[in-house]
Amino acid sequence: MPKDELKTSFKWIGTRPDRPDGLDKVTGRARYGADFSLPNMLHAAVVRSPHAHARIKKIDASKALALDGVKAVVTRADLPTGLSGEDLNLQDNTLAGDVALYDGHAVAAVAATSALLAKDAAKLIEVEYEVLPHVIDVDDAFRADAPVIRPGLADHSVPKGAPGNVTRYIEFGHGDVAAGFAEADLVREETYKTEATHQGYIEPHACVGQMGADGKGEMWVCTQGQWYVRRMCAAVLGTEASQLRVTPSEIGGGFGGKTTIFMEPLALALSRKAGGRPVKLVMSRSEVLRATGPTASASMDVKIGMKKDGRITAGTVSFRMQGGAFPGMSPIGEALPCAFACYDMPNVHHEAYEVLANRPKAAAYRAPGSPMAAFAVESLVDEMSRELGLDPIDVRLTNGAKEGTKSSYGPKFNQIGLVETLEAAKAHPNYAAPLGPNQGRGVASGFWFNHGGETSVSVAIGEDGTVQVSVGTPDIGGSRASIALMTAETFGIDYDDVRVNVVETGALGVNEPTHGSRATHSNGKAMYEAAGQAIRELCKRAAADWGIDAEAVEWADGAAQPAGPNAGKFPPMSLREIAGKMGSTGGPISGHHEITMGGVGASFGTHVVDVEVDPETGRTTILRYLVVQDAGRAIHPAYVEGQYQGGAAQGIGWALNESYIYGKDGRLQNTVFLDYRIPVASDLPMIDTVIVEVPNPGHPYGVRGVGETGITPPLPAIASAVAAATGVRLRELPMSPPKVLAAIKARG
Repeated sequence: MPKDELKTSFKWIGTRPDRPDGLDKVTGRARYGADFSLPNMLHAAVVRSPHAHARIKKIDASKALALDGVKAVVTRADLPTGLSGEDLNLQDNTLAGDVALYDGHAVAAVAATSALLAKDAAKLIEVEYEVLPHVIDVDDAFRADAPVIRPGLADHSVPKGAPGNVTRYIEFGHGDVAAGFAEADLVREETYKTEATHQGYIEPHACVGQMGADGKGEMWVCTQGQWYVRRMCAAVLGTEASQLRVTPSEIGGGFGGKTTIFMEPLALALSRKAGGRPVKLVMSRSEVLRATGPTASASMDVKIGMKKDGRITAGTVSFRMQGGAFPGMSPIGEALPCAFACYDMPNVHHEAYEVLANRPKAAAYRAPGSPMAAFAVESLVDEMSRELGLDPIDVRLTNGAKEGTKSSYGPKFNQIGLVETLEAAKAHPNYAAPLGPNQGRGVASGFWFNHGGETSVSVAIGEDGTVQVSVGTPDIGGSRASIALMTAETFGIDYDDVRVNVVETGALGVNEPTHGSRATHSNGKAMYEAAGQAIRELCKRAAADWGIDAEAVEWADGAAQPAGPNAGKFPPMSLREIAGKMGSTGGPISGHHEITMGGVGASFGTHVVDVEVDPETGRTTILRYLVVQDAGRAIHPAYVEGQYQGGAAQGIGWALNESYIYGKDGRLQNTVFLDYRIPVASDLPMIDTVIVEVPNPGHPYGVRGVGETGITPPLPAIASAVAAATGVRLRELPMSPPKVLAAIKARG
């Protein structure tokens, strides 16, 4: 939208009312995935490979089927053949074919009359394996002599002679990199590594599936996207998506990890084989960590040239990322554009290799790829800034992308707020707070594209003057409240007169999942257009009542009113008045809008962190943490701040403790939260936030997505703070106490 059309004063937007689903969630009334039960329901359990890589020679389920109460067993033989591309990858991950590709890979599933009986039956299913060579580490998998996990899957982009586990290659850039490096006063090149981490959602994957012999079915599932579940399950099972209806539950965390499927088709396949009885399948925590999508692990080479005044003259990156044993799952396509996005760089080159490894199929995790890329690039920018004696924020201000900058990945930026976040961070008291012995401060900036995607929204006017909004995006961060605030603002009614409903797949057109920071942004735009339809009809009803042309009526402050003196003198007619008699003036009033949302606003943030490192143990304590991020327009500031703080908390865990730990046998060793250590309250300080608002001109209310950028800067910011506190730069995550202590001792 043109900048002069963006509203700047609001009644509801920017306020902090209670979330409409809050009472249900704090009282336990909200229904999550495992809360669904149906009459005559069966329970399922999954048999999983105990090997990182093994050929499946034989599956014998006879002992399990002999148990009284066991109703069905499914193996890969029960699924259709002939799939290709991503559909085949989904099917291969749902149930292994000839080869189990990672520790925890599903090889069979059983349904029985109780959950305990299903688990006992699963233990009786005998699987004969031939163990094969495996590879776990991304650099090991990239070696020319590494065991090739899945030969023949490399696409057309892979250079001739590339290692056998490479399946995709990306390269792009602009300018003259060699000339840029020649111009620099300082050129540095380093390698950085990050280990895979899990999203760490508290609610495990859960669903209830029911499918008859006719191929028609229903699902109740915890998911970020019910239409994706419908399409993917239909593909895996060889049925039509139109034959499935999928209802989303409330969701106890997803962060990108519940945008795809892992075990959901098994519930439907078991139900179909058990005569159409509903089947419930709930993962254990061990299954979640072993067999659902963590993020990728990465090994990254970065080279940067810089002048003495801090101006960056050139930069290159070469990334190697694995997304498990399945092609197309590593986030190289997102990581590369994010790497240098914060900088106005005349000369830049990017390349990345996707590498297969014997790990579970990766999934999105909050700005997939961007945290790893930022860890590498922002760490090196900090190292070079310190080497040249320059303030790290000043270096970023010197090079910061702004409106009109040609981005590192091609397009010119529209109105963006990176510079404003840097200025706000520099002016914040945290940046001037004194530091003591063994303490250090780190700074980093981060970027995420944000996403539009397919969106369908309906609004319906109730006879009592309330407004019902139907959306297809599960609420994973307060989007009901934000959509209700924008709806109240658009109609000019009270926030409490709006109800936002997350509906099943039969109620709306296709909606992409709640991912890519799109829910508030895209739903807000679609709601605005749908509300416009309803408002035009409301004005038409008022005009008919007054006996004037509909064009002579306008909508303001929740009521229809004459557009000017020439239209006549009539008192404003409120929405409640018009709605109260709509049954006799033409029937129901509603609006609907579908959109593939454009106008997405790029999102930037800057973080400042202070740490203290115990030189005797290597333990890092976060003393202060500041998040400054451009929200475009903060619809509900409390939830914007919550997104900022949540991203920072997860980034702290990724930087200091979280990682997948594999044994020499390729089996995951930390399969519960006692061993896979996510941050707890005692690990975190109060996280300070500053909301910067540089309105996105592509949205009627200036919204930018805010859910993902916040996890990008913590990794490099904390690494730089630890370096400042210890004098030692760690270039591999996580920076756990043993690693930090070893680095301190190695320093001497």
